[in-house]
Amino acid sequence: MMNEFIHKPRVAYFSMEIALQSEIPTYSGGLGVLAGDTLRSAADLEIPMVAVTLVSRAGYFRQSVDGQGRQSEQPDWWQPQNFASLLEAKVAVTIEQRRVWVGGWLYVLKGHMNTNAQPVLLLDTDFEENFPEDRTITHFLYGDGEDYRLKQEIVLGIGGIRMLQALGFDVRQYHLNEGHSALLTVELLRRYAYSSEDVRPGEPQIDVPRVRDLCIFTTHTPVEAGHDKFSYDLVARIMGEVMDFEILKRFGGEDVLNLTRLALNLSEYINGVAKRHAEVSRKMFPGYHVHAVTNGAHPFQWASVPFKALYNRHLPGWCHQPELLMRAECCLSDEEVWEAHLEAKQVLIDKVKDCCGLELSLDLPIFGFARRMTAYKRPDLLFSDMDRLKEIAQAQPFQIIFAGKAHPKDEEGKQLIEHLYRHIQELSDVIPMVFLPDYGMALASILVSGCDVWLNTPLPPLEASGTSGMKAAFNGVPSLSVLDGWWIEGCIEGVTGWAIGKDNPSTEGADAVALYDKLEKVVLPLYNQNRAGWISVMKQAISKNASYFNSHRMMRRYASEAYLR
Repeated sequence: MMNEFIHKPRVAYFSMEIALQSEIPTYSGGLGVLAGDTLRSAADLEIPMVAVTLVSRAGYFRQSVDGQGRQSEQPDWWQPQNFASLLEAKVAVTIEQRRVWVGGWLYVLKGHMNTNAQPVLLLDTDFEENFPEDRTITHFLYGDGEDYRLKQEIVLGIGGIRMLQALGFDVRQYHLNEGHSALLTVELLRRYAYSSEDVRPGEPQIDVPRVRDLCIFTTHTPVEAGHDKFSYDLVARIMGEVMDFEILKRFGGEDVLNLTRLALNLSEYINGVAKRHAEVSRKMFPGYHVHAVTNGAHPFQWASVPFKALYNRHLPGWCHQPELLMRAECCLSDEEVWEAHLEAKQVLIDKVKDCCGLELSLDLPIFGFARRMTAYKRPDLLFSDMDRLKEIAQAQPFQIIFAGKAHPKDEEGKQLIEHLYRHIQELSDVIPMVFLPDYGMALASILVSGCDVWLNTPLPPLEASGTSGMKAAFNGVPSLSVLDGWWIEGCIEGVTGWAIGKDNPSTEGADAVALYDKLEKVVLPLYNQNRAGWISVMKQAISKNASYFNSHRMMRRYASEAYLR
């Protein structure tokens, strides 16, 4: 099977997590889902790529939430042999002065027509040749401790480069999806180093321009904690004499090894994932030319069954050319759009009843809030003024669905889930609300298509892009969101959705007031009193947002600006 993939030059796409399918828990959230959509669109557009990631046998974690909202985590084990085939090669990396053998699995990710496919290498160290402590390196996605994380990144970056070479892939470029894979640049520097006898006195022994020309780096986070940094004492203990530490410090930072800095210094093309995020990144990393390639969502993956059928009838070819969705306003009737939405909404209502026993109403609007539970996402902003929220709901009833995981070490994020549960209980007689546990791809598909409004309340400028609202747009679901990330580009007020506040720094109190005002005076009245006006917003979300904020457009940008430069 491997032979069909190694006959043409490919872009090697490195990502710590990739969402391949809902049954394979090799992702934690938006970064991994974006990686999966990237590869799906590459397959649809016949852009030859090969992806490298970790097998993550125990997944990220399976989330359980008790009656008080207390999250607990369990391993989410899966069997790679049920979905992928064993690779024919193994390579070795050095960790703590031990030889660690890296094998893996081949997963074939297909496009929506199943005619084109992308190979995905799932690197694995759970082999008998390795010491027990080394066999677990690829078990847990984002496992506990700096030691574990650095070991994983050695396997991903250095082991991944060696595995591609061992399998015979012809790699034309390396695309680093976030800094987790930045150690691949270290391996490339070693590969393209000149021998001492070939270097004249005073000439450099490493071919930095050649390495830089091979590398593309996409940075995803303006949150400082999201950039991996390791002390050089730890690097020396774990990695040993990988290469000259003077060179490593030159590109990765003098005080600590900053993998984002390493990737920035050794990549010719660098981009953020939205226009605003690129601006923020230029300020975080002055002196670097950071392009902006705004993220997108995969059309066929995230459109619900009724909307796929609707698009197929009236906009044939939309899967391959999602820009055809621009014609939604004139080609889709109000009745058909509303009928497709109600069908998707009923699926969500059934899911809530099966999961939690709560029966939501098809007639009342449902607001959806589902994303990683962490402080800057502000899932509790809606509850800033409980009295006003009650007044709004009593006059204009609505329903709310929450979902999302908090990182096991994010105690503040876990407390936010507890706060949500408390608010749900306190307002149970006024607002039907529910928290759906164990948020993942399958649940996300139901949520983004079944809600009436997609709610997003991050603290600017910490939302790099966000893609859940893009997925909702494929289903005619408009966003009500703070102006951050992609929504700065996607929001046409009252046309594609609504903004919370304005595009400038504001306080949490001001954002809460703006949210209540928009709910009470604009969104709920439109839903309740002007169905034609509401459906017009739905159609505009499709024609103006889904037609542009898709991963096909994103991949065409990468191909023309980064891969073919």
